[in-house]
Amino acid sequence: MARYTEAVCRLCRREGHKLYLKGERCYTPKCALDRRAYPPGQHGQQRRRKESEFGLQLREKQKVRRIYGVHERQFRNYYEKAARHKGVTGIMLLQMLETRLDNVVYRLGFAASRPEGRQLVRHGHFLVNGQKVDIPSFQVQVGDTVSVREKSASSEKFKELREFAAQHTSPAWLEKDAEKLTGKVLALPQREEIADVPIAEHLIIERYSR
Repeated sequence: MARYTEAVCRLCRREGHKLYLKGERCYTPKCALDRRAYPPGQHGQQRRRKESEFGLQLREKQKVRRIYGVHERQFRNYYEKAARHKGVTGIMLLQMLETRLDNVVYRLGFAASRPEGRQLVRHGHFLVNGQKVDIPSFQVQVGDTVSVREKSASSEKFKELREFAAQHTSPAWLEKDAEKLTGKVLALPQREEIADVPIAEHLIIERYSR
């Protein structure tokens, strides 16, 4: 399946929640969901029937996929890995998604959105433990250090992001040095630390365990 390339604001409107796919724009009155809080399309404003249990499970899965920018097959693989681990499957699934390199870059404030974080990682701007990594889905481990390449850090883009990172609040499971553009993974994220978008992970688990 090809990656979605149309207007991402439509995705927020379809899910009825801000997915923060446009960075700072999502916090301003220009946010499409604030201006048009109904699904896209010609029938978006019409009253819709109550969704079935299957429909609710599908919407929750699609919402989480769109938040983290993963394909259907990737998402299924994350679920299967989470199901094999000891612990609560839903929390394990979210921890795997949160510790993707592109998401860690976003959480540190080194990118204004997850899509931007994914793009910057692909362009080879980041190091993990001193080694260049250009795979957005790379799984960062506890104790790993994420940093911006020295050559990249001097660019105008990262001068802007340094200021953004200084103002950005990172979760407690990450340690950040905004001036040096480095961060360290201190622990796996706890469920209550993954709360910027409401996620009902139990619906996703119910869908896949049918």
